[in-house]
Amino acid sequence: MSVQREPSGWAIGGAMFAGSMMIMIGIFDALAGLTGILRDDFYVNTPHNLFKFDVTAWGWVHLVIGIVVACAGYGVLSGATWARVVGVILAMVVAIENFMFIPYYPFWSLLIIALAVWVIWALAFRGDDYRISQP
Repeated sequence: MSVQREPSGWAIGGAMFAGSMMIMIGIFDALAGLTGILRDDFYVNTPHNLFKFDVTAWGWVHLVIGIVVACAGYGVLSGATWARVVGVILAMVVAIENFMFIPYYPFWSLLIIALAVWVIWALAFRGDDYRISQP
């Protein structure tokens, strides 16, 4: 017989934080994408990039991923378990995407990578595991 415990405040707060951050990251990514689509001369393309992509193509990538991440963030806020798993996967995708975007906009990319790592931690953290069980 297994006893079902209520999740701790840390687990609920972590999920709320992660969902909110995912919506914010999604909006930021979509705005960066729109900037790349509408003003492709905004981002500076340095001559010695390891990853050379068209800025307009990057704009579409950012826009699509941003919309998907924001929608998944809403799913996390609704409490869906599938959204937590999808959220971790999408946060990894956002981190990789922004790693490849570092030559175009370094500070912004590093900020989004840091937020994505924070989201992964918040979604993977189970606060109820650290609660002292009482008989």
